[in-house]
Amino acid sequence: MPVTEANGVELYYEQLGGRGDPLMLIHGSWTDHSNWNPVVAGLSESFRVVTYDRRGHGLSGKPSTQGSGEEDARDAAALLARLDMSPAHIVGNSSGGSIALKLAAAQPELFRSLTAHEPPLFNLLKDDPLVQTAMAEGDKRRDQVVRVLESGDRVGAARLFVETLTSGPGAWDRMSPLARERMVANADTWLDETRDSEGSSVDLKALARFERPALLTYGGRGMRGSKMVVERIAKAIPNSKVEFDPEAGHSPQVSNPREFVRRVTAFALSSQ
Repeated sequence: MPVTEANGVELYYEQLGGRGDPLMLIHGSWTDHSNWNPVVAGLSESFRVVTYDRRGHGLSGKPSTQGSGEEDARDAAALLARLDMSPAHIVGNSSGGSIALKLAAAQPELFRSLTAHEPPLFNLLKDDPLVQTAMAEGDKRRDQVVRVLESGDRVGAARLFVETLTSGPGAWDRMSPLARERMVANADTWLDETRDSEGSSVDLKALARFERPALLTYGGRGMRGSKMVVERIAKAIPNSKVEFDPEAGHSPQVSNPREFVRRVTAFALSSQ
């Protein structure tokens, strides 16, 4: 089992593809490295791909202390160093996108390019009066998931998260049993993330110094408010663009994998 120590924690990782530039995939909340399985083979045709379980997820170490997005970013940097893969194309989905952006703000030299899909950095919108009502409603739904999770009902919390915060009514029942099982197994890590006071923010001034190409994306079936978040981030990053996939959900590698591979491959190759 490929495990390495990085930033004080054991991280499980997998590599595929022996040619091309290195490409790191950072998964989101409630899941693990296997969330990338639908696209790893396709991406490995052009890149040396690494996926891994973030601390607290899957087969990686599970520290008992409060974690943070910045800590996750340092983990990613340490893993890149361990595997001698930097600079790399770094791709993140959901909170994995937030982590990639935090890493870009802190250590831009590690990047060949950056791609982030629907990072839930909603604190960036708090100064916009036009979205305050919607944000308050989103906070209410999130707090409801927190209460259910704190009660010990991981299945109920996972269902509520999917159907009220990301994908809409009925989405839980459309998921595969394995995907539902994975979410339940990683539920506690999301609770930890909600207690990270800076988890929904990123340093836009630092991102303004990020000079590598950046692609910010959102989907037609994704998380509400993502368009405004990625547009706000794109304004901060000089060499960035925003793209929309009408068929993508909050996890485009699952909902529209062929298009995800095409889009990421084309963007990364054009960034060389």
